[in-house]
Amino acid sequence: MATINGAALMARSLKEQGVDYMFGIVGFPVQGVASAAQDAGIEFIGMRNEQAASYAAHAAGYLTGRPQACLTVSGPGVIHAFAGLANAQQNCWPMILIGGASPIYQNGMGAFQEERQVELATPYCKYAHAIEHTSRIPFYVAEAVRNSLYGRPGAAYLDFPDDIIRGEVDESEVVSANRVGDPPRTLADPEAVEEALSVLESAERPLVIVGKGMAWSRAEDEVRAFMERTQLPFLASPMGKGILPDDDPLSVGAARSTALREADVVFLMGARLNWIMHFGLPPRFSENVRVIQLDIAQEEIGRNVAPEVALVGDGKAVTQQLNTALTNRQWFYPAETEWRATLQAKASENAEAVKPMIDDDSSPTNYYRAFRDIEDWLPDDAIIIGEGANTMDIGRTQMLNRRARHRLDAGTYGTMGVGLGFAIAAAVTNPDKPIVSVQGDSAFGFSGMELETMVRYNLPVKLIVLNNGGIGGGVGPLEKGRRVPPNILTYGARYEGMLEALGGKGMYVSDPADLRSALDEVMEHDGPAMINVPLNPRAGRKPQKFGWLTT
Repeated sequence: MATINGAALMARSLKEQGVDYMFGIVGFPVQGVASAAQDAGIEFIGMRNEQAASYAAHAAGYLTGRPQACLTVSGPGVIHAFAGLANAQQNCWPMILIGGASPIYQNGMGAFQEERQVELATPYCKYAHAIEHTSRIPFYVAEAVRNSLYGRPGAAYLDFPDDIIRGEVDESEVVSANRVGDPPRTLADPEAVEEALSVLESAERPLVIVGKGMAWSRAEDEVRAFMERTQLPFLASPMGKGILPDDDPLSVGAARSTALREADVVFLMGARLNWIMHFGLPPRFSENVRVIQLDIAQEEIGRNVAPEVALVGDGKAVTQQLNTALTNRQWFYPAETEWRATLQAKASENAEAVKPMIDDDSSPTNYYRAFRDIEDWLPDDAIIIGEGANTMDIGRTQMLNRRARHRLDAGTYGTMGVGLGFAIAAAVTNPDKPIVSVQGDSAFGFSGMELETMVRYNLPVKLIVLNNGGIGGGVGPLEKGRRVPPNILTYGARYEGMLEALGGKGMYVSDPADLRSALDEVMEHDGPAMINVPLNPRAGRKPQKFGWLTT
């Protein structure tokens, strides 16, 4: 019978498990794995840094609904990719990191790039294992996929030693594995469903928080039906944006702080009470707030705030239960309430506070003026990648989403440097959609060489760098001989020239009056393009009532 080597068996096993994309950097001992992946029909994207490759892999997993792969060399290559492994785990996005390793027979001898990779990977993922026998590769791939995909999604790691990669086995000796199916959609306790609706009916100041867990479960249709039926005000988490349109009349995103602080009942739909939601604690929430919590993971229930009702199950399935239960109830939240009036008044006040910045045509420009043209230009079906401190935070309020899974940003882990990897993943998995990455200059710098990857694969990503010459904020040009503050970057750096030199299109737009025409021009370009926009280095957000990490 025919024989097969480890590289080909790994590629075949991944493809059979629904892995269609592999991001990575080849070298010893994984050169043959990437080629075998291409032979098996997996699209291999060669990146410039393992961190960016691992970021791309788990963004692709989120966007496709199946874990996708990152391939690295042994030792430092694996360790570089741990950034993405940890980010995937914290973001609850699926991925499989495949790390080359020194030969098993050299373990403990000081082999080339020998490292305790499984041990080091374990804290950052749901499943980590070394492959000890070539014949068992399909088994370990299936285990990695199952653990990554089922329950709360996350990361998996497979250690792939050189002698296993090169090892050959007779096809008759291969331990086969069935394809891991889509995760079962678990249901909540029906009594808890009825109780949750009763609590919502009793609320004077209700608020629904829609999180990215609902986006992952593909629950947008069910959530929209629930909101249309109940007419409850809602707030989207950063990557819950688009499950319901940001410009929906029920959205209270423009009055976020007030909505959180004064709500008497909060319904968490696939969102967590972590730092992004200020832990659910005063002063950002009411001391006596009542919580209904919907989550796929039992261990998340009651974190930081004990819920009055717990709905444990798949977001799509549980929302279907809620919608079914609503057919027996005549209740919906009234259109005219003091609560709605309070939220609308605060939204109007916030809009007035930023209007002078939106209308400010001075040069160098500010964030809000730049976002005015970007928002007007953005196609409704664009996948938006936001990254940077002020750039990301302000962009969340100024760039609207109307479709689920069309917003990617630093997420739960707050990781800077994800932007270009995410943009590459979005472009590869969604070749029919506009991909727009808006970054600060600091965020861009983490993975700037991935511009070459975009050019090499002719990925039509449109990049906008809002450049204030610093981390958080700049000071402008420095006098010669002056000590350089720790947060300062080169003011006016011509990052668009990097893309031009690599074969893409770059534009430097210093006058805000020219921004809109430049945006139209880069959108018409059929490859990667960048607009570098110098900002007033002291431009920032509108004044905030609370510090950004206030509990």
